[in-house]
Amino acid sequence: MTSWVGRTAVEIAAAVRAKEVTPREVVAEHLARIERLDGRIGAFRTVRVEAALAEADALAARGDLDGLPLAGVPVAVKDNLGVRGESTRVGSAATADTPAGADHVTVARLRAAGAVVVGLTNVPELCVFGTTEGVHGTARNPWDTTRTAGGSSGGSAAAVAAGLVPIALGNDGMGSLRIPAANCGLVTIKPGHGVVPAGIGEGDWFGMSENGPLATTVEDARLMLSVLAGTDAVAAGDPGALKIAVSVRSPLAGVTVSRPYTGAARDAAGVLVRAGHHVERAEPPYPLSLGVTSLAHWTAGTAVDASGLDRRLLTRRTRVHAAVGRRFLSGVRGGSAREVLRRRLEPFFAEYDVLLTPALARRSPKSAPWHERSWLRNVLVNTNYSPLTPPWNLTGWPAMAVPFGTLPSGAPTAVQLVSLPGREGELLRLAEQLESLRPWRRTAPLD
Repeated sequence: MTSWVGRTAVEIAAAVRAKEVTPREVVAEHLARIERLDGRIGAFRTVRVEAALAEADALAARGDLDGLPLAGVPVAVKDNLGVRGESTRVGSAATADTPAGADHVTVARLRAAGAVVVGLTNVPELCVFGTTEGVHGTARNPWDTTRTAGGSSGGSAAAVAAGLVPIALGNDGMGSLRIPAANCGLVTIKPGHGVVPAGIGEGDWFGMSENGPLATTVEDARLMLSVLAGTDAVAAGDPGALKIAVSVRSPLAGVTVSRPYTGAARDAAGVLVRAGHHVERAEPPYPLSLGVTSLAHWTAGTAVDASGLDRRLLTRRTRVHAAVGRRFLSGVRGGSAREVLRRRLEPFFAEYDVLLTPALARRSPKSAPWHERSWLRNVLVNTNYSPLTPPWNLTGWPAMAVPFGTLPSGAPTAVQLVSLPGREGELLRLAEQLESLRPWRRTAPLD
């Protein structure tokens, strides 16, 4: 009997369209794997067993099944996006346990393309931090369950890396797609502003948050991004010879990048040189004020999201984060720091097509009850392991995480690719070259 667990979304959809397998068979097999393994991983807050099977049956009866790009593909959704009939808890006890009356636009687009939502995935409270744990569950890295999957799309990343679903939906406000993808050996892209509808929280963290895919292959990431964006503008193709800058230093003063991650970026640069690209070492002109700008926007976004909630039901780290953010709110709303940062970095990207960096500074922290620890301890841990992602939310420019290399433990490392708005397709094509020339293991060895 053919197993559909571990197959890509592209392979599953093609088989369903060809009637080699039914949507129910595919969904049931993935639900069985979730039941067997998720107790160890903690990817899901809720699993929609009966609803997903019923939706798979309804999908099979659709007259347009032959034309659906995600026909029968099981998908997980981050628990800050509405799924009709399910509550949206955003990792908190302070949110209402009330079923959503409608799908978020991104969920609706996935369903219209034939995907079946099998569950909602765990996040840190209000999606603030780069570790995923809280009152609804703890998401662990399937490659090393002693460590966090990352955050805030940690549950979605863990679900894909464990083979519980082939693709998942997440979002990224300061690295929340790229951080867990890098930890868990996945491909993701934070699209540039406006490519995919946002509608995240109470204002998209001032337009910094973007929805995007988590996948095990570039092909799946491209397909899912095309569905989310409603366009095929990210089609495959040869990127041509690009001028690529490599930087392995942290954008934040005082934060260092560990050897496995600098090594991954240098090795990826060598692969791209052999692929015909012009690659050279060059440092983006990050301002010394970047750390303060990042903290101001990060905390102010949380202040907005927490404003309508009962603070007594929030964890202490979230309350403090929001309280700090309230002091920055007026400056963030009326300030020009993001535009100044864009103007400062634009000449660099006029000279270089793509920036290649490590995706992280070091491996993910131990899986622990971080939500019970102090705000300062959380901020320091997050900053020291993920300083490389926030600049590209502040600018609103597209950025990818791509698996490349391994840690001494065998868990994956990753690199980040960044470019100017409108070049998502170029980043995906470059990532596909890396995948072709240095393939990675697609899911963690759990069986």
